[in-house]
Amino acid sequence: MWRGAVLLRVGTFVFATVGLLLHQSEYQRPWLGWLVLGVMAGWTVLTACAYSRESGRQARIVLVDVLLTSVLIGLSALVLDRAYLETTSPLVTTVWAASCIVAAAVHGGQTGGVLAGGLVALVSFLVRGYFNTDIARDTVMLVAVGFVIGWASVTAKRSAAQLHRALRAQAATAERERLARSIHDGVLQVLARVRRRGAELGGEAAELARLAGEQEVALRSLVSAAPPESTEDGEVDLGPQLQVLATPRVQVSVPATAVRLPASTAVELVAIAREALSNADKHAGPEARAWVLLEDLGDDVVLSVRDDGPGIPEGRLAEAEAEGRMGVAQSIRGRVTDLGGSLALLTAPGDGVEWEVRVRRERQTARRGGE
Repeated sequence: MWRGAVLLRVGTFVFATVGLLLHQSEYQRPWLGWLVLGVMAGWTVLTACAYSRESGRQARIVLVDVLLTSVLIGLSALVLDRAYLETTSPLVTTVWAASCIVAAAVHGGQTGGVLAGGLVALVSFLVRGYFNTDIARDTVMLVAVGFVIGWASVTAKRSAAQLHRALRAQAATAERERLARSIHDGVLQVLARVRRRGAELGGEAAELARLAGEQEVALRSLVSAAPPESTEDGEVDLGPQLQVLATPRVQVSVPATAVRLPASTAVELVAIAREALSNADKHAGPEARAWVLLEDLGDDVVLSVRDDGPGIPEGRLAEAEAEGRMGVAQSIRGRVTDLGGSLALLTAPGDGVEWEVRVRRERQTARRGGE
């Protein structure tokens, strides 16, 4: 679209040059008209070079483009006399003035295009000093061009971003599959053999077998999980990030469909799950099992972490916080508070522990907008 804006500017400059040659005899100050055309020529060359490079497509250059174009339109009041301005004959800049609107729309979307079109239309109206059907038509056309091209620019950028993400995900998936084949043929087979042989030998070898089995499950979960993808507004699928937490003693269950949340929120929820599992590993005993469940309820996303350990005695969390052990207070409660969610703890002696974190999607959208 930037190349199109450059071509439009060059083409409209040629049109403005022809218009000046045809109407210069009607100008009050033809020399000033040629001076305006010279500035237009120089600015056309500068913007063509700038807009042809990624580094030149900056907001300040587009802003100067719109302001300079408005000034050149205003100079038409000095080049032309009142009798000429009261006719339908074109100003000195003619359709060249519309090229800055296209540049503003390509860079700033609908808002930039509409603002630039409105400013150019306003300056043109002030130069002529009256308002009629022709000026009303030109105003609508300028604003409409800015809006439509801005909308097309935003749509094109989104499409390009989606294509880039799709290609990146395809490449990541292909690389993950290649690594998975290599790992399956090497590391996983060795870990499986160590696990079987250690279990047969018993004793200390049995402990090594258990550790090898845990790493085998964790590695299988890692290579089988889908690669993380993010949308244009920074949302990711939380499911694959939780699946890598699976071990022989930890079972992870996530929906078959993607559960998309802002990337920062997903990181915090995974950290909460890790802390809850760490607490279960420390306090529930070596034989305890744990379950991680993710539910997508539409407006709410619920993350549950449960174990079948001995549970937490009443008042133990308050004692741990008083002793300076801030794992639950900061790693779990603090994170949930920052997310604007709710936290429920279900436990009783002998009944295990269940953490339930509930986060509302509306709050996450508002939080991301505030940031």
